[in-house]
Amino acid sequence: MGVKRAKIGAAFSRRRRVAGIQVGTRLVVADNSGAKEVVVIGVPEVKTRLRRLPYATVGDMVVVTVKKGTPDMKGQVVRAIIVRQKKPFRRPDGTWVAFEDNACVIVTPEGMPKGKEIRGPVAREAAERWSQIANLATIIV
Repeated sequence: MGVKRAKIGAAFSRRRRVAGIQVGTRLVVADNSGAKEVVVIGVPEVKTRLRRLPYATVGDMVVVTVKKGTPDMKGQVVRAIIVRQKKPFRRPDGTWVAFEDNACVIVTPEGMPKGKEIRGPVAREAAERWSQIANLATIIV
């Protein structure tokens, strides 16, 4: 007879993730940090199957490299928070949300935004998770 063991898992509830942004996705930068376009090169704290591309959704932090922007920003590897994604995602109340573009905000490793303003709408999921981004946002959808 086998011994029953407790299931070991996360101590917090998992939210369903829509694979809207993955490694290699180009994002528009929605702040005035100097970067204009970035490419996702990594998603920290995401564990997936071998050779499967890690993915992120609205409100997640990603590691990006700057492709277009000011000369001092171009080529830098920085962290960013995703604030908009084209792929529709479902909210707990049943509504579906999709944006016109994939966009992010450049942040420090601690999560403080580098820019002083955010252009365009910001998803409510990102604003709830990152209060500093919510303070800079003009429109929260």
